[in-house]
Amino acid sequence: MELNAETIAGFLGGTVDGNPEIKVSTLAKIEEGYPGALSFLANPKYEHFIYSTKSSIVLVNKDFVATSPIEATLIRVDNAYDAFASLLRMVDQARPRKKGIHPTAIIEEGVRLGQDLYIGAYVYVGSNCSIGDGCSVYPHAYIGDGTSIGNNSTIFAGVKIYHDCIVGEGCVIHAGTVIGSDGFGFAPQSESEFMKIPQIGNVIIEDHVEIGANVAIDRATMGSTIIHKGVKLDNLIQIGHNVEIGENTVMAGQTGVAGSTKIGRNCMFAGQVGVVGHIKIADGTRIGAKAGVSGEVRQMNTTILGTPAIDHREFLKSAVIFRKLPEMRSSIAQLEKEIESLKKSR
Repeated sequence: MELNAETIAGFLGGTVDGNPEIKVSTLAKIEEGYPGALSFLANPKYEHFIYSTKSSIVLVNKDFVATSPIEATLIRVDNAYDAFASLLRMVDQARPRKKGIHPTAIIEEGVRLGQDLYIGAYVYVGSNCSIGDGCSVYPHAYIGDGTSIGNNSTIFAGVKIYHDCIVGEGCVIHAGTVIGSDGFGFAPQSESEFMKIPQIGNVIIEDHVEIGANVAIDRATMGSTIIHKGVKLDNLIQIGHNVEIGENTVMAGQTGVAGSTKIGRNCMFAGQVGVVGHIKIADGTRIGAKAGVSGEVRQMNTTILGTPAIDHREFLKSAVIFRKLPEMRSSIAQLEKEIESLKKSR
């Protein structure tokens, strides 16, 4: 699809600096730009690339001020990152979408299928399932008995959704993810034996949730593990049984949340965060990378760092001290020597 700068600016509500008729047919990083490509500049640390990029068009914020000549045509918008994301969505939606049910797919009895579906090769759909209108289920996916999937959701290759789970509308679940596997429930019987506790609940995923590749979300022991509307989970995340994640919370890769923890709305978890079970985390909490959360976060809109996680300001003060520990150790050793010397001189 080929568009000129004037058309793109009109779509994004921006203004053109340069040639309004110049055309682009693809997107590229600003540092890898080439003629016919459109790029964007949102992060100031990449500004030096705008003076050498070969991209034909670059999206910039309205307040961007150039310090050297720029060959590319600029489109000024309120937020260059958001505008570029809008273009990516437009390109993605323009791709041809697969339709139909592959002859190797197995559809059991009592399944309710919507309109305008794609069900790929070797998909298994268990009995009494429901798959809504406009859904895409890619090859080798497994949909367990009694599971329902809402309209316009996409289930990528190799996803496994166990029995009786619920997936809402407009959800995206990436390859290799497992929804509804057993929670980690074992009761000690002796020093060397454990009895498995049956996990008879399910997983509920509300509308417009996106789940990355190779994520595991355990079913509840009783009741439901709940991922609320608008949640975004990165790859390689573990969500334990009976966890509840509030609306529009986002989690980066390798985060792990132990069972029965309740996470509020609009929280942000950086990579490799670990959260113990049976606690509550307040709305708007931000947690830094590799933090270990071992207790409740009661105050809304706080930022915590470290292991055990503490308020980010206290953590930064502690980090300064930590860096000085070798120097402090030497000072203490010197003071000990001086004290000993004074004792002997008495």
